[in-house]
Amino acid sequence: MADWRELEARLHVSFKQPQLLRQALVHTSYLNENPGIGTGSNERLEFLGDAALGIVVAQQLYLEYPEVDEGILTELRAYLVRRDTLARAAARFDLGDYLQLGRGEDAAGGRKRPTNLARGYEALVGAIFLDGGITRARAFIKRSLAEEFAKLRKSGMPYDPKSRLQEVIQSRWQTTPSYKVLKTEGPDHARRFTVQVVVGGKALGTGEGRSKQMAEKAAAQQALNDIGEQEIA
Repeated sequence: MADWRELEARLHVSFKQPQLLRQALVHTSYLNENPGIGTGSNERLEFLGDAALGIVVAQQLYLEYPEVDEGILTELRAYLVRRDTLARAAARFDLGDYLQLGRGEDAAGGRKRPTNLARGYEALVGAIFLDGGITRARAFIKRSLAEEFAKLRKSGMPYDPKSRLQEVIQSRWQTTPSYKVLKTEGPDHARRFTVQVVVGGKALGTGEGRSKQMAEKAAAQQALNDIGEQEIA
């Protein structure tokens, strides 16, 4: 049984409507196995949290980088709200321990799966927004992503896996990678793209994201991991 008070302490957030916190952590696989629990999955809260996260991160970047143009601000925002960044933030307060998963998803390592952690984080932001408004949501986002913002301040533009993969492929095989969309899921307001990166007809990596660009970057990063980027860095 999850200790919700302990989680609130980890988050430094006290919920006036604790049912929102619980719903934020209900994965669809759990709902499928427990249809009578009286709540929905966290998908609607994820949608709301994604919107709140986007505006808070955009505002913070706008204030911190007054000389940076819109294109670079978009890249910085994409880096801060991508799956892996949010999964790291969720892992810092052990959010995976509190996810309500179906038995199969749990057995398959779902508590550590970056997609589940990132979506749980977004749903949590949505729950905080509904419970306490944008001010409390902003405080939580800035606190939980403080380490990521600090990395940007220190290193400038984030590492771009697509550019790095192209350098690696050109150096090793004298060609360039291509990307193809494998599937598109979800309603218009919450699209999820799965993209594969291909070189010479061979698939090197697959990734997913809320946009084709984010999915391509995730696929490129997996490809770099698989082919051993460090060997030719």
